[in-house]
Amino acid sequence: MASTKYKLRKEDLVQVIAGKDKGKQGKVLKIDRENGRVIVAGVNMVKKAMKKKNQQDRGGITEIEAPLSISNVMIVCKKCGPVRVGYKLDGDTKKRVCRKCGEVL
Repeated sequence: MASTKYKLRKEDLVQVIAGKDKGKQGKVLKIDRENGRVIVAGVNMVKKAMKKKNQQDRGGITEIEAPLSISNVMIVCKKCGPVRVGYKLDGDTKKRVCRKCGEVL
């Protein structure tokens, strides 16, 4: 299965626009292009039972970020808030820009 092209990248600041964490913002930690999912820091936290791996390691229940659908997040512009992404050719380089104000993201 071919991976799909998305306008998001790692380290982008995104806002959740749907679901239980609607309105929360965080940085993109990981993008799963095969399944169309994204992991955002501090968003969609779930409890997970972790097994003790060695003597020093603490087992028990920990909270980790679960993946969200990539359609439920929008990139955040510094001026406008959550926006859609457009592209502009700057010489020979392609830049991602805000669709509202035109600022480079």
